[in-house]
Amino acid sequence: MEFKQHIKEVENWPKEGISFKDITSLMQNGPAYKQSVDALIDYARKQGADVIAGPEARGFVVGCPAAYAMEIGFVPVRKEGKLPRETVRVEYGLEYGKDVLTMHHDAIQPGQRVVILDDLLATGGTIEATIKMIEQLGGTVAGIGFLIELDGLGGREKLEGYDILSLIRYAD
Repeated sequence: MEFKQHIKEVENWPKEGISFKDITSLMQNGPAYKQSVDALIDYARKQGADVIAGPEARGFVVGCPAAYAMEIGFVPVRKEGKLPRETVRVEYGLEYGKDVLTMHHDAIQPGQRVVILDDLLATGGTIEATIKMIEQLGGTVAGIGFLIELDGLGGREKLEGYDILSLIRYAD
């Protein structure tokens, strides 16, 4: 299936000059959503995933159904203050400032093979922070899967050395 046909582009959102790639239109189409998640599941299986990690919030949209289908755990990666137990944290840079991501300190066991699933690869900052936490806990990043990749923003380069699957790619 050609997944790109199910993505709606919203011009000048969330700010002027941005062409937002809206995955909710893909999610609203049952067969397209299922097939896109199935493609990510196939990838995670091939990578030998023991657990799936997904950054909030749209990483949950693809990561949870993948983990469920594979009968493995899902690790939510959340902004600071959103997880109830002890966490590990990584501060990362944004275009204007910094943010913090966290995961539970016992979410990844040493030696576990983790596949990270998310909706979009742009600059790679969120995924880079997620990788740091996984590796800090002794896990191995076995692969990273995305619905969409925006070429030309440096994300793929920032994640050099990791196996990456993108179902849809947009050139600059």
